[in-house]
Amino acid sequence: MPADSKILVVDDASFMRLIIKDILVKNGFTACFEAASGIEAVQRFHEQEPDLVLMDITMPGVDGISALRAIRKTHPQAKVIMCSAMGQQSLVLQAFQEGARDFVVKPFDAFRVVDAVRRVLA
Repeated sequence: MPADSKILVVDDASFMRLIIKDILVKNGFTACFEAASGIEAVQRFHEQEPDLVLMDITMPGVDGISALRAIRKTHPQAKVIMCSAMGQQSLVLQAFQEGARDFVVKPFDAFRVVDAVRRVLA
């Protein structure tokens, strides 16, 4: 799994995107770019064709599950890890049904994020 894998980080909160990108960069993943909404995630995915997407489930407008569905409709092989807060088990289950490969819980544990990314990219 190359460290130059392109990773799209999607969250409506800029500080959450910053936290995830910081974790990834500190672990050798340098090709990270961002989207601040579900709509932007779908657009950026089609433009950049990342190797992996880390996407928040709960976002205003187009949520992460809807964005996941839209991405996988045209790119069924897309590798997506969903991010959620505690207590959103039903949403996590729905995300898996839509094709998510893994999920990480907020607040983020750096080891868990990196482990999930490495496993899904492998």
